[in-house]
Amino acid sequence: MKAVVQRVSEASVTVDGEVIASIGPGLLVLLGVAQTDGEREIAWMARKLPALRIFADEAGHMNRSLLDTGGGLLLVSQFTLFGDCSKGNRPGFTAAGAPDIAEARYLELADRLRGQLGASRVATGRFGAHMEVRLLNDGPVTLLLDTP
Repeated sequence: MKAVVQRVSEASVTVDGEVIASIGPGLLVLLGVAQTDGEREIAWMARKLPALRIFADEAGHMNRSLLDTGGGLLLVSQFTLFGDCSKGNRPGFTAAGAPDIAEARYLELADRLRGQLGASRVATGRFGAHMEVRLLNDGPVTLLLDTP
């Protein structure tokens, strides 16, 4: 799994002109699922995301996590994170998980995050849909995560 994690003041996903998910302060996570991702990668990402200490404490230092702040998490599938542009100018996506497997892994991660943070704090995009993602990056703080 690959994730682009952005600390946001707010974020939302729109599909066909309708806002289907939104959060206030928290994390926007763009998630790519590889063909080889399974239980181990889901468990790693489910532990890592809520515990990332990238929110300011009273001294202004990045010392607090979603577990500490009570913020939201918006999880959006993005297979293009596995785009390979090493040959030519058109990306190849052979490393990305097949849609049925990728969707199952994505939904399992969302369920695990809801179990840790509470269902009301975790929102998702719509797998496979053309989405418009809006965000107000806070910092900006953007991290790249790859499961081991």
